This record gives sequence, structure tokens and C-alpha cells, in this order.
Amino acid sequence: MPSFPAMRLAAVLAFAMLALPAGATEPIRIGELNSYKAQPAFLDPYRKGMELAVEEINAGGGVGGRPLELISRDDGGNPGDAVRVAEDLVTRDKVDLIAGTFLSHIGLAVSGYAAKRKVFFLAAEPLTDKITWENGNRYTFRLRASTYMQVAMLLPEAIAANKKRWAIVYPNYEYGQSAVETFKAKLKAAQPDVEFVAEQATPLGKLDAGPVVQAIADARPDALFNVEFGPDLAKLVREATTRGAFKDVFVVSLLSGEPEYLDPLKEEAPEGWVVTGYPWQSIATSEHQAFLDAYRSKYDDYPRLGSVVGYTTIKSIAAGIAKAGGTETEKLVDAFKGLTLTGPFGPFQYRASDHQATMGAFVGKLGVKDGAGIMLEPKYVDGASVLPSDAEVSKLRPAD
Repeated sequence: MPSFPAMRLAAVLAFAMLALPAGATEPIRIGELNSYKAQPAFLDPYRKGMELAVEEINAGGGVGGRPLELISRDDGGNPGDAVRVAEDLVTRDKVDLIAGTFLSHIGLAVSGYAAKRKVFFLAAEPLTDKITWENGNRYTFRLRASTYMQVAMLLPEAIAANKKRWAIVYPNYEYGQSAVETFKAKLKAAQPDVEFVAEQATPLGKLDAGPVVQAIADARPDALFNVEFGPDLAKLVREATTRGAFKDVFVVSLLSGEPEYLDPLKEEAPEGWVVTGYPWQSIATSEHQAFLDAYRSKYDDYPRLGSVVGYTTIKSIAAGIAKAGGTETEKLVDAFKGLTLTGPFGPFQYRASDHQATMGAFVGKLGVKDGAGIMLEPKYVDGASVLPSDAEVSKLRPAD
């Protein structure tokens, strides 16, 4: 998908005052930062989801009579740059809170900044478990289902397959490392005789597919756990198909059913893979249909998972501010603990114990229909069903 023009990457993107009359009261300023240039496939739809939510909220009178103003910047895909951008948003742009980030190591850096500066931060997308557990802090909450949660959603299928020799391939940074650690521990606990016969850790965005696929094939696994996404996923799939490397291998794969990553493969989508994802065509709930209709009406396009995340990020912030009665940081933090709302996937909650949202994900098998990849027989897994108890969380997370 196309990236933003350079001038928009350098400038503040204002999605302010949509559908509001002139002379409206002082806006609520949301500072948002993300890796727009580095990850356009996910983040262009994400931006559109945010815009739609801002428009809907402001058309309804804002929050407490105040419009939302979204001030959005690129974080450069770098933790140091992200912290500097967050500081600019807080000190120069005088935002009331910050939100966003995509890559896990960047989310962790901004979370650390939020704790130090005592600024509310809603981590929209980064999936590492450290954000809510090991490195969790009072000022950071997270929307998307974490690596732990999505691995737990895939685990029943992995166990049921009863495969002994597993290979693993993943991007070698915080997200991939976190996902692999959880998968290996959980599978080993359920199936003690399992063997991990190959492990390929690849540079993010720089997968050399030939040697990686050959190394996996040489290990003769009967199952594969894949954590690659984006262009690296496409390279892996195409190389494996060319070589016939995964022909008789059972595959479970994080995120591969998300349209952002599945759509570019078209008829090359790997049939039979068990994946987490977003089967927008197959969700028949009233909440999702309303979101789908609104998104299509505004953009003449179907949503991607990024669209849902962006939309729900803004809706969450609005709900939290309404509950808090304003944007004062400590009150907003307290309001988010136990905050409940309904998004395109239905009702969910931000847990008080670890600040993790219970918004779930869909699990299904990949297939091809009409020349395009699709998730078959998807099932929604409620995030609350795969999270540890509050008592367990108390051992994983430092006290606020």
C-alpha cells in the first residue's frame, strides 16, 4: 500500500474539529505517534480508522462538549526518535495524552517515557507482553491482543495436531522473541516430548527467504510456527511454494489472516495454515456491520485490521475521558481501570490488574476463494478467555 507523501510525514496531521461548528470549545488534544513510513500496510488503514472515529465523535458533540483534535506524527521506526516525538507532542503541542505505536520495541520505549513523565499512554498495536507485564506501569494501557494471548488462541490447534518435530521462524526483535518464548513454553508444557528442530531468527524487514526456507526444509520438521508478517511473510510463502518446502508441514501462524498481509498474496495464500486474523467478510454481528457500513461509506473500501485498531483506539480514549470527567491524567488512568465499551468486535474491557484490553481475535484456516486468500470457518476468541488470572498477573507485573 502507498506510504504518505513526505511532506505529510514531516508535518503534524490534524484531523481536528470534524463536523463541529465554528467557535466550539477548547479541543481535547490526542497526541498520536506511529511508524507510518515503515509500516504503511497496517498504518494507512489504521489512520483511516482513527479519522472515522474522530468524525463520528465530533459529529455527536465531542466528549463532554469538547471536540477531539488528533495530532499525529511519524516516530521514524526508531525507539529514540519515538521518545523525542512523544516529548514534542507533550511539551510543544500540549497534548492531553499520547497513543499509538506499532513495533513492540518502540511501544516499550514510549511506555517507559510515559511512566517517567506521568503521561497517559494507550499503546494501540505493539504486541509484546512486557508492555503490560514485566515492564508494565501505571500510565500505560494496551488495546490489541498480545503475543501471549494470540499464541494461546492458536495453541489448541497446535496441540490437537500432535506433531513432534517443530520448526520456528520469526523476526528477531521484541515481538518475534516474545511470541516464540510463549509458544515454546506453552507447547512444551502441553506436549513434553515435542522437539524444536530448527529456529530461524531473521532481521525485521530483511528476510533472505531462500536460505531460511532451505534451512527449515533441511531440518525435516512436521510442523512450523511462523511469526513473520508483511513483506517478509510474502517472501517466505512464495519461496516455500517454489521449493515445495512446506507441502506436508502443519503450520500455525500469527497475524497471517490479517488482510494487510494476506491480500498481497492473492491466489498464493498458503491453504490450510492455522492463523489469527480479521475475516471482515464473515463477521455478522451488528457492531461489526455498523462499523463496516460506516467505513465503506467514507472510504469506498473494506477495512483492514489496522482500521479496527485505529477506530477502537479513539473510541477507547473517548470512553475513558467521558468516564473520568475530563483529561486530568491520574483520573484518566483510574477511569481506564475496568473501563468497558463496545467496539467492532463487540464488548470488551481494560483490565485493572494489568491494563490489558480483552478485545479478542479470530482464528481460522487459510484458503483461496475467487483468486484471493481468505480465512475459512473463523471463530472469535474472547481475549478474557486466554489471559492469566489477576493473581497470576500480580507475579508478572510490578506494582503501580
